Amino acid sequence: MNTGEDGQALRKILDLSRMISAFVLGLHFYIRFFQLFADLGWHTSLTDKILGNIARIPVFEGWFMAKGLATVFLAISLLGVKGRKDEKITIKRIGIFLSAGLALYFGAILFLFLPIPAELLASFYISISTVGFLLMLAAGTWISRRIRNLLEKDIFNVENETFPQEERLLENEYSVNLPAKYRYNGESRSSWINLINLFRGLLVAGTPGAGKSYFVIRHLIDQLMGKGFSMFLYDFKYVRNEAV
Repeated sequence: MNTGEDGQALRKILDLSRMISAFVLGLHFYIRFFQLFADLGWHTSLTDKILGNIARIPVFEGWFMAKGLATVFLAISLLGVKGRKDEKITIKRIGIFLSAGLALYFGAILFLFLPIPAELLASFYISISTVGFLLMLAAGTWISRRIRNLLEKDIFNVENETFPQEERLLENEYSVNLPAKYRYNGESRSSWINLINLFRGLLVAGTPGAGKSYFVIRHLIDQLMGKGFSMFLYDFKYVRNEAV
C-alpha cells in the first residue's frame, strides 16, 4: 500500500538520481578540460589526487561513456514525474526538444575540431552539452508525464474537462431541481442539481450578471409555488423576479 512516506522516499531517490546525473556530467567536463581549469586555478592538491583516481575509471576515459551514464541517471530521475492537468504538450514538441537535445548533447564534440583557442573550445563544448542536457530533461519530463497520465485511470478524462455528474432527476414533494449542462468525454451532457430539502435554507451568491436569477431564482419560484408553497418575494433591484 502506498503511503505518504513511500512517496517522499521515492521523490528523494529520483532527486538523488538527477543530482548524480548532473554531477557525472560536471566531472566529465572537469576531467576532459582539467588543464584548462588548472590554469585558471580551479584545483587543489587534494582534488587533483581524488580526480586523478576517478579519471582512471573506464567510464571517464572517453568522451561519450560518461555522458551516457549521466543520461541513464537522468532517465531514472524522470520515472516518477507527475503530470499537470493544465499542461498541453504535443508529441511534435516533445520530438523536437528530444532530437535537438540529443544532437547537441552528443554532437558537441564536433565543435572541438574548430580552429579556435582552447578556452573557446571548452566553453562551446560545455555550453552546448549543457543546453542539450536541459532539452533532454524537458523532453523526458513531458514524456514521463504523458505516459503516467495515459496509464492512470483518470476520472477527469483525457481532456481534463470535468467529472461525471448527477444525471438523474431526484424529485420529492419538497425538492427543487435545477437543469444543467456539462462536458464529459468530449461531449455535452445534461445533468440535474437536485436540492432535495430547502427547509434549512439556500444561499445564492454571485457577481452581477452571473445568472443567479435566471439559473436559480426563477426555478425556485416556479417549482415551489407549483408545489403549493406560499412565498414572500421582495427584490428591491430587479422587479422582474416579483413578476414571475
